[in-house]
Amino acid sequence: MEFQWLNTFITAADCGNFRRTAELLYISQPSVTVHIKQLEKELGIQLFHREGKKIKLTEEGKRYLAHAKRLIEVYQSGLEDLNSFRQGYITQLSIGISPLLAETILPYVLKSYTNKHPEVEVSVKIIESIHIEQSVLNEKVDIGLSCLNSSNPNLICQLLSNDKVILVAPHDGRDSESASPLDEEEVLTSNYLLTHNHPGYWDHLCRIVKSKYPSVRMMKVSQTHITKRFIIEGLGVSFLPTSTVRRELLEGSLLEVNCHTITLPEANAYAVMKFDHSTQKEFLKFISNYRL
Repeated sequence: MEFQWLNTFITAADCGNFRRTAELLYISQPSVTVHIKQLEKELGIQLFHREGKKIKLTEEGKRYLAHAKRLIEVYQSGLEDLNSFRQGYITQLSIGISPLLAETILPYVLKSYTNKHPEVEVSVKIIESIHIEQSVLNEKVDIGLSCLNSSNPNLICQLLSNDKVILVAPHDGRDSESASPLDEEEVLTSNYLLTHNHPGYWDHLCRIVKSKYPSVRMMKVSQTHITKRFIIEGLGVSFLPTSTVRRELLEGSLLEVNCHTITLPEANAYAVMKFDHSTQKEFLKFISNYRL
């Protein structure tokens, strides 16, 4: 049996037409017919009913389709593993990381880690924090870097860092040395408060702000980088982790507002694992040397 026959069979089953199958695989339509006939002969079954130009899986063909897909997956996985080995990789590490953490720490840390450990093939998936725990449980990733703690008894959860949360507003155009500091109450009551850009602290913080300033107007914005853009454009203010606005504060496009009546939360980062194997341990040891 040739894997090309299987690939032709799977493609034909998906699109239901031999002509379209030939176009997708960049082969002739007679070659498609030959592949299917050869596979049917090898298996001793009929895979398709022919209805004019259309084709439809037989009961046996439908049953075999799942097996064919698994065979192709195993074959491709083997090729990928051999290719990794030829490139000098000895082990693999898949990381699931929240968009917020990916934006702040991922590029520098990964560059440093891969330079020090060229034998590790790293793959990265950007996953919302609320889904990272399940991805680790299902072994879709080896380690998750999340903004949320995990209490699942089947997982290992380690606190990586605490990040101070601050109230930030757009630059008001005034000279920072001579102008009076921005007032917490004025900032919050005269602007939209952009909320829920972080999964860890907003529900509790919204209740606190509402109890202090009942008239405050709120707008949910799910992504931190969009929140920052909105603030810079004068659409509102927000409470954000310091690490996410450090550059904008230095550049002067955002200003920190001192809070006197609101107790500010912390934004935590966690590592979530199902197994504490050597590769995961080494990565955690490495990443703990960096401020997240």
